[in-house]
Amino acid sequence: MEKPAIIVIGSSNTDMIIRAERIPKPGETILGGRFLTAHGGKGANQAVAAARAGGEVTFVARVGSDVFGDQAIDAWRSDGISVEHVSRDTTAPSGVALIFVSKEGENSIAVAPGANGKLSVADVRAARDAMALAKVCVMQLETPLATVEAAAKTAAELGLLVILNPAPARALPARLLKKISVLTPNESEAELLTGIAVRDVASAKKAAAALLGKGVRIVVLTLGPRGALIADKDGSRMIPGFKVKSVDTTAAGDVFNGALAVALAENKTLDAAVRFANAAAALSVTKAGAQPSAPVRGAIEKMARKGE
Repeated sequence: MEKPAIIVIGSSNTDMIIRAERIPKPGETILGGRFLTAHGGKGANQAVAAARAGGEVTFVARVGSDVFGDQAIDAWRSDGISVEHVSRDTTAPSGVALIFVSKEGENSIAVAPGANGKLSVADVRAARDAMALAKVCVMQLETPLATVEAAAKTAAELGLLVILNPAPARALPARLLKKISVLTPNESEAELLTGIAVRDVASAKKAAAALLGKGVRIVVLTLGPRGALIADKDGSRMIPGFKVKSVDTTAAGDVFNGALAVALAENKTLDAAVRFANAAAALSVTKAGAQPSAPVRGAIEKMARKGE
């Protein structure tokens, strides 16, 4: 089967991770943690996840002219990702994320965006020909909002399915939301966008309905291990998650989005695509790190078949 073309526009970070008993409180020092580094950044995570899930991926990003940028590009190439539209910035360093992970697998993250903050509208315009060859465009919010808006506008003009993962959470203009085919918030992001606290499936349905009212065609609201709520013109329904032992939840949402993009580009039904994405996300939390946790196609398919 020919691989579906996916274009991911977004961020790249080098993750510096400390695994400890718990996440420290303000002013507190905790000893005894274990340190590791991994390639990360929401855009790069989603690009890698899509590539491993079976997509032909082009990544549009900006990294620094430093060793972190060198290592990131080498890693993307090893996953078969096209880096033709990854720019090297000479005035800003590559992005860095500092991550604490507790023994329960929960995380706390601070990001210094560096070159991510300079991904520009011009970078998007330069990638228009690559976008025209894709079926799905995936974006997040770790790059300037003007760049995200330009990418959504161009992708919509070219007839692409546009997936926006609204993370990190921020208010979004209606003109952007109306160009989004599939919006994929988690509970906290949905709450910020709608003002509706998402505590259970009932409140998730209310928040999703509010987002549809803002012009989004489809909302896929991720609910962690419970799975994901789909809301569209046909109503709403839950697609259950998969029970696994969580080691590290870092990048689970990114893996979900990358896998979802591939499944939709393969013309799977929306419900089947979300099940496939749930399976990928479940596998990702069983391994530490962002991109290291992204599963390959065979493993996702095996997990997705469980319980059918």
